[in-house]
Amino acid sequence: MTQAASVHVPLGDRAYDVLIGPGLLGDAGRVIAPLLQRPRVAVITDETVANLHLDTLRNGLAEAGIEMVSLSLPVGEATKGWPQFTRTVDWLLEQKIERRDVVVAFGGGVIGDLAGFAASVLRRGVRFVQIPTSLLAQVDSSVGGKTGINSVHGKNLIGAFHQPSLVIADTGVLGTLTQRDFLAGYGEVVKYGLLGSADFFEWLEVNGPALAAGDMAARVEAVRRSVQMKADIVVRDETEQGDRALLNLGHTFGHALEAATGYSDKLLHGEGVSIGCALAFELSARLGLCAQEAPSRVRAHLTEMGMQRNLTEIPGGLPSAAALLDLMGQDKKVVDGQLRFILARDIGDSFVTSDVSRETVLAFLEERLAS
Repeated sequence: MTQAASVHVPLGDRAYDVLIGPGLLGDAGRVIAPLLQRPRVAVITDETVANLHLDTLRNGLAEAGIEMVSLSLPVGEATKGWPQFTRTVDWLLEQKIERRDVVVAFGGGVIGDLAGFAASVLRRGVRFVQIPTSLLAQVDSSVGGKTGINSVHGKNLIGAFHQPSLVIADTGVLGTLTQRDFLAGYGEVVKYGLLGSADFFEWLEVNGPALAAGDMAARVEAVRRSVQMKADIVVRDETEQGDRALLNLGHTFGHALEAATGYSDKLLHGEGVSIGCALAFELSARLGLCAQEAPSRVRAHLTEMGMQRNLTEIPGGLPSAAALLDLMGQDKKVVDGQLRFILARDIGDSFVTSDVSRETVLAFLEERLAS
């Protein structure tokens, strides 16, 4: 049996633990029970996760005498908008969820972000537990308290910082992901090594293939190390005034690509991050910030893992470089109209800068779109 792991996120009276390992859904009742004033939780999930795992969660909660009511939302990024958000909040009110109750976000990043945001505004804030079911959500979006929904103007532009009270990352459920969804999540895992740990990136170069093939010990370790890196950064900079922006490596490009493809299944979030990380390192080398060896290593590892690296790999084509640049201008990382990039001096050594001209980025994108 693979050993479970945990990471503590020390945020004072809002501190919480992230539990990581296979089989944790069956233990959910025992670990959630101490948070409850009454033995009842409201679960927000999506239709796919509900079909695969809701009974397991229900049984795990029932073992501790906890009743569960649940709402299943449609699958996909389109759910993360006003209509399903309003539906969720109204349903929670219909269920008479009170200030002292707990909402459970049971799904991938879309469900975690939407349910967390709903919990943050319901009765001016109720507690919530994240039970992430995708690799992307386990290593990234379930930890750190960022919640929100998308707007027609861009991704994650409406939301709040609202920390969970507990995160339960059952690595066993990753076995039900499609290979595409798993590798999309792996884009966020690679990001952690690239932004702050050359040792972790080297570990991934060795262990990535086994991890993708299902090695449970490797999966637990990859999630643990990713969550620990994120927790360390969140504790230093909870509301993204400084260091936390490093977690957006690859995202300035990635979010623009997601917008350009209509937040559709042409490009999953993690695929956008994967391409964005490759682009960030190539732009860094172009600007003389890092040696060409760095983007070459990034590209080689993404290639070995069967992940996307190029703009030309996105099905259906993309708009012009100028249109992509305009979409990047809607990003939350824009400050005083200046695009902010996370660039790199080397693998494991990234930094935030606004000192890249629009002309340089435009020429770079035009070249990448043509290659």
